[in-house]
Order: sequence, then C-alpha cells, then structure tokens
Amino acid sequence: MKKLLVMLVMLAAVAGGAYYYKKNQVPAITETVVPKIAVEKHTLANGLDILMVEDHRLPRVAVNLWYHVGPVNEEPGRTGFAHLFEHMMFQKSKHTPEDSYFKFLETAGASDVNGTTDRDRTNYFETVPSNQVELALWLESDRMGYLLDDLTGESFKNQQDVVRNERRQSFENRPFGIVEEAVTHLLYPREHPYFADVIGSHADIQAAQLKDVKSFFKQYYIPNNASIAIVGDINKADILKLVEKYFGSFKKGADVPPVKVTTPPITEERRLVVKDRIEMPRVYMAWIAPPIYTDGDATADITANLLGGDKVSRLYKSLVYDKQIAQDVSAENASYSLGSVFTIQATAAPNHTLEEIEKAIDAELEKLRSTVPSESELAGAKRTIERSIMFSLEHNGGFGGIADRINSYNHHMKNPDFLQQDVERYRKQTPDSIKDFAAQYLRNSSRVVVYGEKGTQDLGAPVPTPKIASTEVGESVNEDEAWRAMPPMPGPAPALVLPTPESFQLANGLTVLLNTRKGLPTVAAGLVFRGGVAANPGDKPGLGGFMLDMLDEGTATRSAMQFSEQLKEAGAEISESPARDASSLVLTATRGTVGAAFDLLADAVMHPAFAKEEVERVRKRRLGELVQMKEDPAQVSDIVTIIALNGKDNPYAYPILGTAASVRELSVDDLKNIWKTQITAANAAMVVSGDFTKDELQPLLEKSFGKWPGAETPPITLTGVPFTRRLVIVDTPGAPQSQLRVAIPGPMRSTPDYEPLAVMNEILGGAFSSRVNLNLREQHGYTYGAYTRVRALAHGGWIVAGSGVRTDVTVPAVGELVKELTRMSEAPVTEQEMTLAKSSLVGSLPSAFETTSDTVGMLSDIPIYNLGLTYYAEYSKKVEAVTPENVKDVAKKYLLPDKMLVVSVGDRKVIEDGLKGLGLGDVELRDADGNVK
Repeated sequence: MKKLLVMLVMLAAVAGGAYYYKKNQVPAITETVVPKIAVEKHTLANGLDILMVEDHRLPRVAVNLWYHVGPVNEEPGRTGFAHLFEHMMFQKSKHTPEDSYFKFLETAGASDVNGTTDRDRTNYFETVPSNQVELALWLESDRMGYLLDDLTGESFKNQQDVVRNERRQSFENRPFGIVEEAVTHLLYPREHPYFADVIGSHADIQAAQLKDVKSFFKQYYIPNNASIAIVGDINKADILKLVEKYFGSFKKGADVPPVKVTTPPITEERRLVVKDRIEMPRVYMAWIAPPIYTDGDATADITANLLGGDKVSRLYKSLVYDKQIAQDVSAENASYSLGSVFTIQATAAPNHTLEEIEKAIDAELEKLRSTVPSESELAGAKRTIERSIMFSLEHNGGFGGIADRINSYNHHMKNPDFLQQDVERYRKQTPDSIKDFAAQYLRNSSRVVVYGEKGTQDLGAPVPTPKIASTEVGESVNEDEAWRAMPPMPGPAPALVLPTPESFQLANGLTVLLNTRKGLPTVAAGLVFRGGVAANPGDKPGLGGFMLDMLDEGTATRSAMQFSEQLKEAGAEISESPARDASSLVLTATRGTVGAAFDLLADAVMHPAFAKEEVERVRKRRLGELVQMKEDPAQVSDIVTIIALNGKDNPYAYPILGTAASVRELSVDDLKNIWKTQITAANAAMVVSGDFTKDELQPLLEKSFGKWPGAETPPITLTGVPFTRRLVIVDTPGAPQSQLRVAIPGPMRSTPDYEPLAVMNEILGGAFSSRVNLNLREQHGYTYGAYTRVRALAHGGWIVAGSGVRTDVTVPAVGELVKELTRMSEAPVTEQEMTLAKSSLVGSLPSAFETTSDTVGMLSDIPIYNLGLTYYAEYSKKVEAVTPENVKDVAKKYLLPDKMLVVSVGDRKVIEDGLKGLGLGDVELRDADGNVK
C-alpha cells in the first residue's frame, strides 16, 4: 500500500505463512511486525500541541484538529451543546464569510472534510493537496481565533434547526434510534455527562442561547485545550513555522476544569421496553467496561469479537447459524474515558421472541464466564483486531486515519507514539483474562436490558421552534492581524499522478489488473463479475445477489463454518459486493497469507456447494433483511423511486435483495444456473492492489484460479418504460420526517455526457456547498443535508435529488428541490461554481486511491464499463475541458420538468394536500415495496 517513508519503519510481511491450503489444512501464521509511526511533537507557548508525520507517497496532507471537549464536559440541561457548537464552527468567522468554509476547501480539491463529536472530544479534519496546506491552517486558525467576532443570532438559530433535523433523521426517523438512546439513559444517572447521547435532546438544543456559545468557546476552544495533527507530504520544519504563524499569537486560555466524575457501577439489572416504528423486535444488553486504552479495554474488544464479531463468533453460530432464532447479532465495545460501553444486540427472526433470544445469549455468556476460550479462537480474534489496525494505517486523514489516531493517543495517553503499546495490549491477553473479564464485567446484575418492539413512538411533548433569532452580537477574543484578511495563495500545484494498472491474463483468460504499491503488507483483491442486478431474469429479482451470498456458505470440501473459520485463522476477510452492473467478492488480507486466502476465494467461486439446508438458512436471513429495509424510510424512498422509474419488468427496478415473493420462490437450480452463466473466468476480472509485482502475483493466481473454466456469458438487454411526471406518496403515519426524492430518467455510463454531467451534479447537489444543500440546509434549515446524484449505468440510469426534512416543511422543501432542478438549466452557471466543481472533482481524486480497498473499488469500474487502463489518468483533462455551456446543455437535455418523479415517504394526512397543490402530476399511493395501492 502506502510508502510511509519517514513515517513508518517498514512493516515486515507476515513471514513464513503458507501460500495455500491443502484441503482443510490451515497455514502457519507468523506475528506481524508493528510499525513505528515517526511522529514529532511540539507545543507552542500558548499550549497548542503540534503532531507531525511525514509521508511523501501522495501529494496530500491531512490536517486534524482536536479540541479536548465533548459531552464529558457538559452539564445537565445543556446536553448536546458540544455537538451543536461543532456545527457553529462551520458557519463563519471574522475573515471567512458565511458558508465559505466548504467552498474554500472544495475549490482547493480537499477531501474528507468534516467534524465529529464523541463523548470525550470534538475534531475537525480535512485532507488537502500539499500545496494547499496553508489554506487549511488559515481556515482552522480563523475558527479558533475569531469565531465569536461575527457571530450572529440568525446563524445560531439556523444551526439549531439543522441539528434538530439531524436528531430526527438519526434517532426518531431511524429504526431503533430511540431504543439505543434508551440504553444510554439506563446506563447512567441523569446527572452523569454520558447520560444523554452526543446529540442531546430537542429541549436542550432549543434552550441554548448565544451567550452559551460565547462562554463555551472561551472556556474550551483555546490553544491550550487543543492539538493539531498534520500528516502527509510535508516538510516538518516548514509546517512548524506555519503553525506558529497562524496559531502562535492566540491567547492562552484559562486552564480547563478537570472532569471529576465517577461512573457509578450498576449493581442490579435494569430493564425497559421501548416502542418504535419497526417491523422486527431487537434486544440490547449493555455493561460498563474499563476505560479506553487500558488493558481491560483491550480484553473487552477481544471478548466482543469472540462473542459477536463475525460469522464464526459464538453468538452468531448459536443464534443465527444453529438455532436460527435471530436475524442478526453483534457485540462491540465502545471505548471512552469514563468507562467503555460493552453492547450485545440481536434482532429476532420471524416467529421467534426476544425472551427466547435473551435466554440463548445468557447461555453463551455463562459458558464464557466459566470456561476459557481455546488458544486458536483467541488467536483468530487477536489477528482480526491487528488486521483492522494495520488497514487503518493506510489512511493519513479522515476519521480513524493516522492523524486521528495520533491525536487520540495524545488526548487520552499524552503520548502520540502509543501504537506499539496499543497493539501489545491485545497481544498479551490470555484465555484466562477473557474468562475473568466475562466473569467480572458481563454479569446479569451489572447490565441494562432494553427490548425494542413494534408500536407507537413516545417522543415526548413537541418542542416549538422559535421564528425569531437573537439580536445579540459577537465579541472579540484575540487581536486582529491585517494579513489574515485574505486567504493564502497556494504553492505550485503538485503533479496529479493517478494509477494506471498493469494488465495481464492468466492461462484460462482471466484478466488481472494490478496496482503495485510498496510499504504496508496490506492487500486488497476484488474478483469482479460483469452483470450484477442487470443479469437477473425479469421475473427473478434478487437471484444474482442470493447466488453471490451463497458462494462462501460452504464448498465441496468445506462446510460453511469451516470456510469462515479458516478464513479468520488466515487473518483475511471476503465480503460480497453486489451492484447493479457487477458483482464482486472483495478479499482483504496481509501479504504473507493472501495466497492462502486466494485458495479459499477460488474454492468459493469454483466449487460452491449450494447445500439445501444452507440455502434455506440464507433464504430466511434475506427475507428478514427485506423486512428490515421497510423499517427505514430512507431505504423505502429509494426502493419506491427506482421501481416507479424503471417499471416492474426491468431488473434495475428492484433492490439488490430482490422482493420477498421472488426470494421465497428461488430454487437451488436457479442459483446453480446463474452461477454457471455468470461466475466464469471469461466474465470476470481480478483487481489487486498491494505490495506485489506481476512476477510475484501471477504464480499465486495461476495456482488458485488456473483451472477455472472461462465460458462466455450471454449478452444483457434491458428495456425501459415511457415515463410521465407524477407524485408518489408512501404513508408513514406519525413520521417526524419526510424522506423526499425527485428523480428523472438518466443516461447510460457510456454517454459522452458523463463528465459534463459530473460537473453539473457537483454544482447542483454533489458538494456540501452545492445549490441544493445550501438552499435546504443552510438557507432554510429544513434538513440535515440534501444531495443530488447521477446514476449512469450500463443499460440506462437516473438522476435523483434527495433529502430528509421535518414533516411540517415537506411541501416547501419539495418546491425548493424542484425549483433547483429546473433552475439548473435556466440560471447562469458562475465562474466560481465551475472552478469549485472542477477543482473538487479533480483535486480530490488522489484521495480516492489512498487505500488498497479504495483503489480496488475505483479500478473495478475499468473492466465493468470497459473504460480503458488510462481512464483515470485522462479523466482530469476531460473534466477540465467542460464549459458552462456544456453544463447548461446537459441540464436542458436531462433535467426535464415533464419527466420528474416526486416521491415522499411520510405522514400522508399531513403532507398530501399540500403536495397536490404543487401541481406535480398524477398522484399515486404506493406501499413500502413500491406496489401501487
């Protein structure tokens, strides 16, 4: 993967691992050498910590700024304030106008631009081209130093509306959102800072005042309560000077009061039943576990993996695989400073109860409390966690990348160079430590149990939204410096180098695309099959996805469980990725065991068993997943939109899972037949990214896949249906939000309009600072976010605008979406919009190839759509050649008002009359499956 020059001491490959399985033989595994992150730390006179790591592989720099404040610092009655304040940081500051933060960065070609709040901290991050790092520092410093200067009541009110919409979307209109919130409420007393979820309550969000923002900023958003990590294509000496320039003059704040909170133990089981708008009930069990980065926290992580981390985990094998009483089950340990949270959750399969599931979970917990796990079981869990850490090091920036990791180490351990000690916490765990953890922490008397059941939500009394904003004005904290008034000029643009893969064929005709990268011994390989959903017979929706799902559920020589166990023992993972024009099996592994993993992958595609009992088990699970899809209004809106657009005879019209009726009817012979026609070497391509040369890789692939037959596949022909303007309503009584979609038939992937459409979409709704998002979110506060997408597929496609808005503004929000789509072909496209769109599309492109898995995903489009090996190398030239006239032309060609389909999934009695008044065409009522009622 990444050549982490100064940053990492080269990670040694997993030496000595066998490159193949001999029937059921498991390869020897040698311990991975943990990398050394060469981080350099400095502290300015005002207390700001600077963490720097050089990595010159890509001309990109990750900037990641942590403020050491979160809900852990909040008081009762002010829940959600740290998160609300995070939103304020994206509004404006003294030298950056309203809503300009994203515009500056998108124009600069930034990626991974965001901010997040968790219980212990707030972070802000962006990854920029290396010649734009000074811009990132200018923006971050202006927010730290001058946010309050131009603070207005109107901006604050707008973000209160946005955050309340985020709460509706993330909790009240998401399946089990309020159930999970109830778990948190049961774990802690009301006065504990973790009692409320990060987002807080409507009442507290609305009760916040502008004066609270000022006090919060002056207490916590100060240099001595922050640390900035800068990772990537930098010169550390130069960066240190720039950080001193932009942050050094800021006043040191008063010392932040220490958090003096003790998390009280739970000494008696606490139980609750919560009603939610769901179809299938779910049980949650949660315990307080040891704090983050302690040895006990590592024990909890391993225990979670053993219990519910994957297909070979104890709870999955018992509840999902053997007894088949649960639709799904998982266990995780979320790590925090005042105590981590260990959670088990399981969804009941149809005709089974939560009481039945709880009893089965308790039985597995009792086994773990009384009997040590095997050495091999423990080794597999450790290897899985280490593998996850190694793959996280492929990212410099973003959430969870190296910059975020060293900031976390610095925040919690006061030591950014903690990676070796972090990994060692896991390596020293023993079977006895796992058993002892379960006995000490996972007791029935120290847990909370919440049942989420179908019923009417109780969201409490509505909290009104005031229409009048505060007239209070801002204030200055730091003295102004005239040179800050203008953004810094970028340095010379780095060369844009995008991968052109090496291509070769195996003896059986299988095409291989290889992206060679030195450094970490991480390898990703995607076995891509052309066809996907488009290859399904019209009367058998979901067939291809079902077949793909079965490939790792047992082979001629391995049972389903043996296959999964051996894959885990090799420290590898295979994930299915079905899509509309292709299906993929994506393998991730370390270099030393990827040969063994290739053998398993080859066995899956060449010798699937399609055992009847396994088919029936997977059938039940897929039917359950279809039921779960109906719980989520966002998924329902997407399902209804594509079937209303494409018509019931087009395979594109259906979700990848298919329909309940088709899944029930699909036979073993159906699965075998589509496997024979689609899963062939002639219809596939192997896309590999990692530390391999062709000479090293080809023998491994010949050995694993050389005997795979290369039969040709039949061609695919799809037909669409005539389309007319209309309005579709799906009734969701009592919904706090409406999920909206405005869709229009679109182009095939082969269209010469592809690049002009990409630029048009970026302007319209593809970027944060796009017309649609700035209108619905920033101008009106209707939504947490709005977007547009162009789905250009092999046999036709669509263009869609979407958003989730609060119910009472459904009608004006639809009006604004339709207006923006119509305006795209009428209003002039500005030079600023063109610059932003092109810079964003081209400048951020290198980040799309940052990791091995990302690279495999991007390069897989080459064989799927026959793009040519140099497609990405030439893509930027095509984008730069797009003119405003080209954008207007494609808008006029595709964004046709008489072809617009409007879909609203919401409370019909509240929204129907208003929507009819917009004149959107004939009205259809459909159910959650897209059927006309």
